Amino acid sequence: MTSMEAESVTTILCTSKQTRFNIGTPNYRELDIEGLNITVTSAPSPKAKGSSSGSSAKKTAKGKARGEGTEVLDNATLRLKAGQRYALVGRNGSGKSTLLKAIAQKLIPGIPEETRIVILQQTDAEGVNTELDAHPTAVNDKSVLEEVIERATARHEAQRELEDLSRGVESANPLDALRSFRKIQRERLQRDLFLKAKDAKLRSGARGMQARKALTAAEKTVADFDTLYAALARYLAISVGWWRCGQTDEEISPEALAKETSEAAEMLADLQLLVEPSKMAEVESRAKKLLAGLGFSETTMLRPVSSLSGGWRMRASLASVLLQETDILILDEPTNFLDLLGILWLQRYLAALGESADPPTLILVSHDRDFISLCTDVLILRNKDITYFHGDLPTYEAAQREKKIHLTKMKEAQDKQKDHIQQTIQKNMREGKAKDDQNKIRQAKSRQKKLDDRWGLETSARGGRFKLNRDLVGFHYTRRAEIEIPQDEKPVSFVLPEPPDLRFPGALISLDKTSFRYPKDPKTKPVPPLVLQDITLSIHMGDRIGIIGLNGGGKSTLIKLLVGETKPTSGTLTLHPRLKIGYYSQHAVEKLQELGVSAPDLTALALLTREMESTEQEEGRVRALLGSLGLPGRLASDVPIRKLSGGQLVRLEMARILWQSPQCLILDEATTHLDYETVTAMREALRDWEGAVVVVSHDRWFVRGVVEGQVDDEESDFSDDEGEAAPRRRLVYRLRAGQMGELPGGVQQFENGLEKRVAKLIDS
Repeated sequence: MTSMEAESVTTILCTSKQTRFNIGTPNYRELDIEGLNITVTSAPSPKAKGSSSGSSAKKTAKGKARGEGTEVLDNATLRLKAGQRYALVGRNGSGKSTLLKAIAQKLIPGIPEETRIVILQQTDAEGVNTELDAHPTAVNDKSVLEEVIERATARHEAQRELEDLSRGVESANPLDALRSFRKIQRERLQRDLFLKAKDAKLRSGARGMQARKALTAAEKTVADFDTLYAALARYLAISVGWWRCGQTDEEISPEALAKETSEAAEMLADLQLLVEPSKMAEVESRAKKLLAGLGFSETTMLRPVSSLSGGWRMRASLASVLLQETDILILDEPTNFLDLLGILWLQRYLAALGESADPPTLILVSHDRDFISLCTDVLILRNKDITYFHGDLPTYEAAQREKKIHLTKMKEAQDKQKDHIQQTIQKNMREGKAKDDQNKIRQAKSRQKKLDDRWGLETSARGGRFKLNRDLVGFHYTRRAEIEIPQDEKPVSFVLPEPPDLRFPGALISLDKTSFRYPKDPKTKPVPPLVLQDITLSIHMGDRIGIIGLNGGGKSTLIKLLVGETKPTSGTLTLHPRLKIGYYSQHAVEKLQELGVSAPDLTALALLTREMESTEQEEGRVRALLGSLGLPGRLASDVPIRKLSGGQLVRLEMARILWQSPQCLILDEATTHLDYETVTAMREALRDWEGAVVVVSHDRWFVRGVVEGQVDDEESDFSDDEGEAAPRRRLVYRLRAGQMGELPGGVQQFENGLEKRVAKLIDS
């Protein structure tokens, strides 16, 4: 095969039923789409070397027509109500990001083209403005504030048109105004033609016919425009490369000149109104408020975008998304690069936005269970379908547990009753035939008919009495629906191996009045300030230590001290001589992605086998470890690292750590790329593990479970500490300006302390 196998183009194919209602006056903040099918297909890239032959191209087209590929949704219903806040949950790989992308790009038939949809994608550090169908602007020397305003308002495009038209109108030659006016006209016609072509491609039936008629009319308008102004001025072709009027100066009548000059003046007035200084000042004020809430100082707002790290660029993208006026707002993991102050601010901001006079419809994806508590509804993407629940995620999980218990008891009771009735039927039939008793035979047949035809649910989904015409619509072989007990998905696997014995007691890690400052730069005279100051900390076997604080407080520096990547400037650091540390870095996924790019064929199994210098006899152990963390079978041995999702890369990094059999795990933002079910499984595994765990995380729910030992309602009311001879030490520390102090009230105390700052940022 040629090299085109290494490159592929991913296509999202969407089909759905079309409705004839509310076409003329749609509610752009609502979606009501039935029969939704989404399939993701991959085809060789046309840009790859060794292009495919005609026959293979035909096969690809046929494959698309048949809907081959990975199915995300099958005959699902997408129903969003205006102003509601939806939490979209589902396991890694279930298709959440694909669904959001299909909505944002309006690939789903039934989404009006006029609907304003804005999305912040998890893997897009530049942001996407789908309403303008624009790609993110390239990183340049614009300030953060200018870039945020530009992305949110497309001021640059309006400013460019204004400048072109102003030069033409102010020129001494009146024909220059016509040239600029016609150039802008054609650009706008081309954009309109693109939207009409996209609309015609997505629609079918009567609406598809209307869309194709509109496309034909748009094509005719562009063709007429090009025919009327067909010639390309030589100097414009060289300098600008665009169309101008094809008539010579003598061919333009005074009436046509006056008419188009007047239209150019009207367009100029509209553009000036669009970029009016007072309006832009209001936008700038809002942008500053959003950036301040997301952690930007006045100085950072004026820094060039190119100087920002990936995390701060994502924050800037989030600010530009929140700045836009939209009908549907989509946020995919917006808290990944925020500290707790930013998370609390965003949580309060979105809640207040939902209570405004005309709120947008919000779709939110996040692994932070405390953060998604702001949502009014839950969308569960599972088994190629979407399930809806009005309420929060804990209430949904509790309702599912109660429903399963209720249906299980109901089915067990009915099974006992059914066995009794069947025994009665057999007895009556025997006695009736033996004594020729027709009454008993008729009674037996009547009961058998009830079992065959009227056995099943006796209550409706709402808990009332079952009614055939209401609760079982359509053709069925029986008059009752069977009692179906919801089957739980296969639980997320996350098993931690037992830590090896240290042989003699003692602290694993000890810091005694430890301070740290970065080395002095010979080019600068001032001595760098202390990053950490007088840190005293001891970590013993079984301890749970949580380190929380805002960005810039010194958490990463402290972690590097604990794992030995840096040495203290003063004070002492003592490690147990037999200690093995398992360190998860917050940049672990990015490093694995870079490794996957440099070695395209490297798999998870091959990586661990190579790093651990394992023999063929030990391959089973490696596979067992990967499988226990959720990377089983061919996923470990056949799928290259570069094709693994973020959550799968987290599991791979944990396997690399656990293979060393550490006694102490130091985890720096280990939940960033995981779905909520995997976070739950990791939380439970770490809470009960015998070794020591140090957690740095902004996920309040995760820290409460791992460090503070909090259990959920469905778990035991007794913690694992009860009944032990030596209960675990569970300590939460706050690191602020290089100084560390214990929080007796845990995470809640830290959160309460930030509430006043959040309220001040919201009200300012």
